[in-house]
Amino acid sequence: MRWHWKGVSLHVALAIAGIASLFPFYWTLVMATNTTADIYRFPPKFTLGSQLDDNVRAVLANVAFFQSMGNTLVVAVSTTLLVLFFDSLAAFTFAKFRFPGRNVLFVILLATMLLPAQLGAIPQFQTMAAFGWVGSLKALIIPAAANAFGIFWLRQYFQSSIHDELVEAATLDGCGFLGVYRHVALPSARPALAFLGIFTFVGSWNDYFWPLVVLTNPDHLTLQVALSSLNRSHGVDYSMVMTGALMAMVPLIVIFIVFARQFIKGATEGAIRG
Repeated sequence: MRWHWKGVSLHVALAIAGIASLFPFYWTLVMATNTTADIYRFPPKFTLGSQLDDNVRAVLANVAFFQSMGNTLVVAVSTTLLVLFFDSLAAFTFAKFRFPGRNVLFVILLATMLLPAQLGAIPQFQTMAAFGWVGSLKALIIPAAANAFGIFWLRQYFQSSIHDELVEAATLDGCGFLGVYRHVALPSARPALAFLGIFTFVGSWNDYFWPLVVLTNPDHLTLQVALSSLNRSHGVDYSMVMTGALMAMVPLIVIFIVFARQFIKGATEGAIRG
């Protein structure tokens, strides 16, 4: 009986935690379907309204939404593909090949994870200016083409999922480095790559600070920067702001639904292997 009540308590706690985590999304939907006046009502209104169409039209009238979404999609997809390629290549090298200074380089790589992104904003901006990339999408894609977290994540995965004997066997069969990488490393790391891909895509899609700094061309604004213009200093229309946020979330929800199984599989396998 004691174990029965323990299981019930655990499920109740998980249900409460799930509801608490989903409530912000529900509240965003409520605010997007009502007017700003409804939002200020007391007691607050917790039911869906009928103003979603009007709020969507208001967002489209104030922001070049689809152009900004296209820019964001280009950046997010390009960044994700580059990260998956370069991070997996570097991680496989660190995990399965010995070379002088390997451990020192890996420690330096991990040390970069301790530095806040804002610390490197000025030198990174100067570098982009020297290349003439300020205001273009290349200033978002190229600096994000590889990251320390992805290399660390995949290295740990490669170390535990690929035995050295398998690499040696592939080498004896005539595979060079790229052959082993393509035929041995990539097939075994699909769950980890799926996790890293979704993680990178979401982070790139939601990135705000660096695009705000480097994008000076209005035609190249990403979605998050464009939507920030809705948050004016006087007379903020919160229903319109929340509608814009909801519209920006839709592609991420679709991506997660499509790849949720691989995402969860990669996260759980990484936790078990790590």
